[in-house]
Parts: sequence; structure tokens; C-alpha cells
Amino acid sequence: METPEVQLHAPGGPSPFERLDRWPTAVVGAVALVAAVSAAPHAARAATAQVWPPFVLVTGLLLVGLVADGDGLFAWAGRVLADRAPGARSLYIGGCLTVAVVTAVLNLDTAVVFLTPVLVHAARRSGTGDGPLVVACILVANAASLLLPGSNLTNLLVLGHLDLTGGQFLARTALPWVLVVTVTVLVVACARTPSGVPVPDTAAGPPVVVGVGAVAVVATTVAVLVLRDPALPVIAIGAAAAGMRLVRGRVGTGEVGRVLGVPVLVALFGTAVALGTLGRTWSGPSTLLGHLDAPGTTLVAAATSVLVNNLPAASLLAARTPPHPFALLVGLDVGPNLFVTGSLAWVLWWRTARAAGVHPPTRRAVLLGLVSAPLAMALALVALSH
Repeated sequence: METPEVQLHAPGGPSPFERLDRWPTAVVGAVALVAAVSAAPHAARAATAQVWPPFVLVTGLLLVGLVADGDGLFAWAGRVLADRAPGARSLYIGGCLTVAVVTAVLNLDTAVVFLTPVLVHAARRSGTGDGPLVVACILVANAASLLLPGSNLTNLLVLGHLDLTGGQFLARTALPWVLVVTVTVLVVACARTPSGVPVPDTAAGPPVVVGVGAVAVVATTVAVLVLRDPALPVIAIGAAAAGMRLVRGRVGTGEVGRVLGVPVLVALFGTAVALGTLGRTWSGPSTLLGHLDAPGTTLVAAATSVLVNNLPAASLLAARTPPHPFALLVGLDVGPNLFVTGSLAWVLWWRTARAAGVHPPTRRAVLLGLVSAPLAMALALVALSH
């Protein structure tokens, strides 16, 4: 069976992501938010305080990514990666390692926003075909977000109840992280088959502009690494950088709106607050988790992530202290690889790949996620039990 490469245009009508990225979707989230505030204002206020930082951080990252792409930073990074790892196998391994490390050190959404276009440009440069790398980017990023508290914003939501240092968290997750990343990389690699003779893009490409985009990327990276709560600084950086581009006419408000995907963000935020409010006013979720063992907790977390997205799922299931927090995180972090509704990273991956000029093979990614995620979660639970 031939592996389908990334297509330049979407076949046959809008994708599910395009259908989601419309204002009726935002209305659903807004209604849920208003209902939560009206029904239980104190619980809704606590839920809002818990979930707003991830959404503000993502908004800032998307704005920084827009400016950096306009300066040619992603194309330049892709050329560097392709030139350092010219073969298909070395490029694939190098790309996967890069995604895993950036996800662990920065976070899931940062890795997807910044690295998806880098891998697209690297694959074009080397002529190895960008399908496997684009698929690996989203699946490896989700899987690799288990390592550190800041690697996935759901980690912060769950562990807000626990008194753990970053080192203590790392001690518990290091071996599971190695296993889930390895399994994910191998599954995608095994499904990768040659599809003809590739033609490398040997053109020099436009020169990189070292300006606002580069400064914004560096400042954002420092903020995410150093600050405990980087959401406000990051959105300030992104807003300032994008504002300069708007004033100079180098980007339009329509393009900014498309990159941000405001309807999806509003819908997810409203849903997360509503479910966080529900988890604080209804003991059902905590009672359910209290009767489950570690595997059961992981399955519930993964299923809830697919149903409502992992950020709202974490808000619901971690509204009170969970009895098996690390098993819960396995389901919330790795479980989203089961389907495109599992995490906001899927939407960011699709959007940034399209911005880079390709149509990501979503069906292929879902099929490989359905294979890799159960194996990865099972191995992670085995590692956590020892």
C-alpha cells in the first residue's frame, strides 16, 4: 500500500477543522460559559482561573508563529535541518527527536506551531516526502508531552493539586516518556513506504530576515522556559509583533483571524470552564475516578479527551484531586492521538501545515494514532507501576 503524501489542496469540500472554525462553533462555547456562570458563579470563577492561561498562551504562540513565518524563519530552519540530515531515515529520526525535545522543554502547542512548518520545509528541501514527517509531528508531540509539568498544559491543570517539584515529576515520567515516544516514532516509521523517486528542492529560497520575528521567537522561548506563568508575557510579545506587521501593512487582519481560529478557541474555552464548573459542583467525576484503578483511569481520561478535548477533560476530571494523577495524565496526554478531537494541538497542527502550503494527511495520522496510542499508553502504565 502506498503512503499518501501531503496534498497541496484539500480534496472534496471542507475538512472537519474548517467546519469547526466558524462562528456557530464559538456560540456553543459562549452559551456553555454563560450557563456555567449563571448556575454556579463561584465554581465558574475558580474554573476560569484554572483554564484561562493555556488559551492565552496558545494565542500568543500563534501570533509569534505568524510573524516568524513571514520573516522566513521556518523555511530557513527547514533548510538547515535538511542539509544536516539529507537522507530520508536520518531526516525522519532527526525531525522526531527535535519534536520530542522541543515539546518536553517548551510545550506541546509551542512544538506544533513552530515545528510543523519547519518539518514541511525540511522535507521539501531533501525531497524525501513530507507526509511521514508531518504525521509524526502531531503524534510525537502529543506523546512527548508527558515528560515535564510544562510540556502539556493539561499537566499543569492536573498537578495543581499536588505538591511536586519538577524533578519529582520527571522521576515518575522519564521512563514512560521514553517508551511512548519510541513506540510512536516506530509505528509511523513502519508505516512509511517509498512513493516514487522524490525530487529535492535545491533552491536557495528567500533569505531569512533577522528582525521582529526572530526577536519574538527568542523572547517567547525564554518566557516559556523561565517563567512559571508565561501566558501574559507571551501574548504581549505576540500582540506587539503582530501589531507591528499590521501597522506596516505586511499582514492583514483577515490573515491574523485565520491563524488564530478564534471560533475554535472560544468554543474550547467556554467548554473547559463549563466542565470545570461541573466538576466542582458535582461529585460524579471524582467518585468515578475513585472507584477506578490506574488502567481504568487512563481509559476514562483518553475517552473524555476524544469526546470533549483534553483541556476541558482535564478541567473536569482534575477539578478535585485525582487518586491516580499520573495514570490520568497518560490518558490526557497520549490519548488524544486516538482522534483529531483529542487536543487543541491537532487544530494547531492542521492550521500551521496549511499555512505552510500543504494539506496534512489527517486520515493517515488518525489511523496511525489508533495503532500507536493504545500501545504507548499500555507501556506507560507498566512503567508507572514499577
